[in-house]
Amino acid sequence: MVVNASGRASGQKAHLYMPTLKENDTHCIDFLYSLSSRDGASPGTLNVYIKVNGGAQGNPVWNASDTVTEGWVKAELAISTFWPNSYQVIFEAVSVQGHPGFIAIDDIRVLAHPCRKAPHFLRLQNVEVNVGQNATFQCTAGGKWSQHDKLWLQQWNGKDTALMVTRVVNHRRFSATVSVGDTSQRSTSRYRCVIRSDGGSGVSNYADLIVKAPPTPIAPPELLAVGATYLWIKPNANSIIGDGPIILKEVEYRTTSGNWAETHVVDAPTYKLWHLDPDVEYEIKVLLSRPGEGGTGPPGPPLVTRTKCAVPGSVPMESLQNTPYEEKIFMQWKAPNETNGVITLYEITYKALSSLDPSADLTTQRGRVFKLRNETHHLFVGLYPGTTYFFTLKASTNKGFGPPVTTRITTKIAAPMMPEYESEAPLNETETTITILLKPAQSRGAPISSYQLVVKEERKSKTRRAASEAPECFSAPVGFRNASILDSSYYIAAELPPSSLTVVQPFTVGDNKSYGGFWNPPLSPAKSYSIYYQAMSRANGETKINCVRLANKGASTQDSDAMEPEKQVDSTVKMAGVIAGILMFIIILLGVVLTFKRRKLAKKQKETASSSTQQREMGPVTTADKSTTKVSTLHKDDPFSTSNQDLNGFNSSQPSLAQPSLTLQSFPYGGCESFQAGQFQPAIRVADLLQHITQMKCGQGYGFKEEYELLRSVGKCNFRPVVFFVLSDPTDDHTRVRLQLLDGDPHSDYINANYIDGYHRPRHYIATQGPMQETVRDFWRMVWQENSASIVMVTNLVEVGRVKCVRYWPDETEVYGDIKVTLIETEPLAEYVIRTFTVQKKGHHEIRELRQFHFTSWPDHGVPCYATGLLGFIRQVKFLNPPDAGPIVAHCSAGAGRTGCFIAVDIMLDMAENEGVVDIFNCIRELRSQRVNMVQTEEQYVFVHDAILEACLCGNTAIPVCEFRAIYYNISRLDPQTNSSQIKDEFQTLNIVTPRVRPEDCSVGLLPRNHDKNRSMDVLSADRCLPFLISVDGESSNYINAALMDSHKQPAAFIVTQHPLPNTMGDFWRLVFDYNCSSIVMLNEMDAAQLCMQYWPEKSSCCYGPIQVEFISADIDEDIINRIFRICNMARPQDGYRLVQHFQFIGWPAYRDTPLSKRSILQLVRRLAKWQEQYDGGDGRTVVHCLTGGGRSGTFCAICSINEMIQQQNIVDVFHTVKTLRNNKTNMVETMEQYKFCYEVALEALSSF
Repeated sequence: MVVNASGRASGQKAHLYMPTLKENDTHCIDFLYSLSSRDGASPGTLNVYIKVNGGAQGNPVWNASDTVTEGWVKAELAISTFWPNSYQVIFEAVSVQGHPGFIAIDDIRVLAHPCRKAPHFLRLQNVEVNVGQNATFQCTAGGKWSQHDKLWLQQWNGKDTALMVTRVVNHRRFSATVSVGDTSQRSTSRYRCVIRSDGGSGVSNYADLIVKAPPTPIAPPELLAVGATYLWIKPNANSIIGDGPIILKEVEYRTTSGNWAETHVVDAPTYKLWHLDPDVEYEIKVLLSRPGEGGTGPPGPPLVTRTKCAVPGSVPMESLQNTPYEEKIFMQWKAPNETNGVITLYEITYKALSSLDPSADLTTQRGRVFKLRNETHHLFVGLYPGTTYFFTLKASTNKGFGPPVTTRITTKIAAPMMPEYESEAPLNETETTITILLKPAQSRGAPISSYQLVVKEERKSKTRRAASEAPECFSAPVGFRNASILDSSYYIAAELPPSSLTVVQPFTVGDNKSYGGFWNPPLSPAKSYSIYYQAMSRANGETKINCVRLANKGASTQDSDAMEPEKQVDSTVKMAGVIAGILMFIIILLGVVLTFKRRKLAKKQKETASSSTQQREMGPVTTADKSTTKVSTLHKDDPFSTSNQDLNGFNSSQPSLAQPSLTLQSFPYGGCESFQAGQFQPAIRVADLLQHITQMKCGQGYGFKEEYELLRSVGKCNFRPVVFFVLSDPTDDHTRVRLQLLDGDPHSDYINANYIDGYHRPRHYIATQGPMQETVRDFWRMVWQENSASIVMVTNLVEVGRVKCVRYWPDETEVYGDIKVTLIETEPLAEYVIRTFTVQKKGHHEIRELRQFHFTSWPDHGVPCYATGLLGFIRQVKFLNPPDAGPIVAHCSAGAGRTGCFIAVDIMLDMAENEGVVDIFNCIRELRSQRVNMVQTEEQYVFVHDAILEACLCGNTAIPVCEFRAIYYNISRLDPQTNSSQIKDEFQTLNIVTPRVRPEDCSVGLLPRNHDKNRSMDVLSADRCLPFLISVDGESSNYINAALMDSHKQPAAFIVTQHPLPNTMGDFWRLVFDYNCSSIVMLNEMDAAQLCMQYWPEKSSCCYGPIQVEFISADIDEDIINRIFRICNMARPQDGYRLVQHFQFIGWPAYRDTPLSKRSILQLVRRLAKWQEQYDGGDGRTVVHCLTGGGRSGTFCAICSINEMIQQQNIVDVFHTVKTLRNNKTNMVETMEQYKFCYEVALEALSSF
């Protein structure tokens, strides 16, 4: 095409249309063009358009203007529209007035290879966004990028965007991104990428920009059910305005009178809103979301409804359990599932409906009983045997009683009441007969079915029955002829129907007649007899017998076989002599042992006393010292070795006593005086702490005894006769907390509490006694006055049957004086509970948040076995206590012993962290100067040392979930010089601090009768962790090789055991039943060579000992086989049955230390948690077993605990978790691979959230 532009008006156009083309790959079209004129001015403009699928022509993709070429110039078009799209190339020449010349095009070719200079685009992908969100296209092209190239985005209608920023991927590819601005409304538009380079232009395919509108429901949610504290709705998400698909449904609700709102995710067709307030109007809306950012639409139309009044629901019928007796019925129940507030009362009414005994008078057999909210059982007494009673039970709140639940219970029948006889004298007696007087008996619960006369031969016996002792009745119907065959001492001489004995009448025993099928033979004159009279009642499968002895008949000849009195006396004398000799030998032996012990102890005391006065030099400690000593001073010998001193489970090698000169140092954390010569222990370097404690425990702990004796004299003060738990714990006046006076009460400033200095923090704590009923108001006055944000409670409310502290906090909201306290949240964990309250004082607008940290696992006697739980507790208090809050209020019962332990450990941990030394003696000395008897016993004093030692050895290993990924990769990185990693060092430290089990710790498992119940005598559970079996199985003992283990949030949540042996399968199922286990997790493979046999029925049912196991169902999903069983104790069927789910994990081959898949084991953990929550409300126990109950079981328990830790506290602490498990069983998580696997599963869990 040649266009003569001479004499043309501006804007006149000439077009050249090429045929429509399709391509399977990128096309390259090249052509020659020329723009020439005589005067050197451009004759016009040459444009190239590419029209796709017959659509709009749009803007040019290439053009030449304002130029004159020298001859012909070559240009390329790289077209990437892709099949089946078609395209057409249009050349356009546009003239310019007053510029004569020629515009020419020639030699247009479609090439079979890519362009050499023009870049080719890869396929441009469609982009879908939600209204109002940014839409970004990414244009990627093959070819070289030049800074002179221009790249832009072209819309279908021809509109171009601004130039894009380009990023070079490599020497043959580059890409660019551009954001499209207008996504304000629902629409669909098309864009393509265009590039202009020196060699020509490249064009991509058109891609769709789809702008979707987030969905909104058309209709309000449908109301399905209404309760006092819940609303059950159906979201109605089928009819929507906007676009799908719907990937998330949420319910937003609020009170119509309030301004707060909550949103819950809905993952089912219906949803139940729980924990609502009774008789309150709520507004409920549904929010729907589609994929992508900004995909949540506005809420739909609201549902406005009101909850019912707060009358509780009915007591669950399945929770009603009863045990009937003859004249009593024991009944127990559970609180309603829908309490609708706080249950205040239970009302039980009962009345007799009918009796098996027609003569029973039931008119007075009715009554009504009221029980308090915490009493969910009652024993009904004074009932009539064999009687059916109708019971009605209902619960009440402040709003009234809820609907009743009814049941019928029948008491057991009782034995008839026998008539009274003044003496056992017969009416008449001959050599072969004896005549007695028979009186009618009185029925009790069932009519008398028969009377029987029993003749018992009195044979020689070494023991004589007391005259007042009740006779044993005779249930077996033995006749005279069978008595000799069975060698029975008695026979029934007569059986009489009740109708024949309505009045008093005589009866002759031995009259040689038959009565009721029993022969009444003559009595033998040579024998002695007792004559018994018994009555029987039968009903409902029960038989009850009562009897009375009516007469004795002596033999007419003397018994020649009776022992002579002289021989009896001689035998007694011989026995007394033997016993006296044994006692004398024991007394002599004890005297020798005690004398030897006393000499040995005196010698050790003398050596220790002399060495304690020798002086030591103080020196600074460095981090290197600390870490090196931690490993080098620990003992790694035989776990059963007893040659070393036991440091609360840590073993150490025997130290040598250094004797350098003493350097005095002042007490570093507070206002303590300098420690003078002749007193005990200056500060101790952390690196020397293990050696110091070992030395102090030498000679039966004589060093600690002597130090603690010095502390006893510290902190004397005047007694003040006010309310105390114990008179030995008065407050010190110079540090006591003074309350603000109440109007009209000059003595209202007193509370049994003292300020205690912390580490460089004056008055950082308040140590106080546990509140009593009359001091609860003062306690909350103090908390408000001191602006405390944390309360530390180191006691349970009741211990060993004694009240240690009253419950001074509310279930919901309570007012104490002028302080209003509201419970917001309760977070139960295995060893402690965290409760969050809001506190507000009358007349003040300020509302404060306060936490109570309640340590629940301090034993009733002594101190905890290990400090692991207390150290985690202290770290949690430190972490959650606000830095600007007032003093931490700490209390136990008297506010001295356990409170002092908590404060001393907390202070020393701060000191160790900041100075690398600890000064425990002077710390407690200072505590006692501020409050009497802080750290109350020598045992507590030793425990404080052990706790600080464990903290220094182990450190703080908790990792926040937000930092876990980065920290894990850091601690897993191998050091090329040492070929080790931090995680490997952590595992080595764990092995060092793991308690060593001594033979005396496992005494039950080592008993000879229990040897065959253990797979390995090297893998035994400590006695204190054993779950002793309760149900009886013949002569079998109550021992099983198992251990109770805490999870993160539940004490004794797991029972870890070995795979049952063939002789312990009954014990295994007794364990499951006795400890209310709802789940079994099996982590090993079955192997007949190792006696790992199947211990469950595959079909129907089977009995293992007294436990019947019934197969219900089974299914398999990936690596988990799920089975459900129903178990029942056949010896006690009244105890009911339990459902147990059996999880057999098949993704852990025997040759591997860890499972094949982290995702599979995590799925097992989550399925277990879901079953536990559905079946037992999360309170059921889980039996976990592998071959020996060791590494695999420990790894699984650790993963479960870590998963709970992530969900509940947003931290991961693998070291603390495994250390806690190993405190109970040392082979938990046996290998480095298993320990690292726990970290990896935690990482997988966080990635899946």
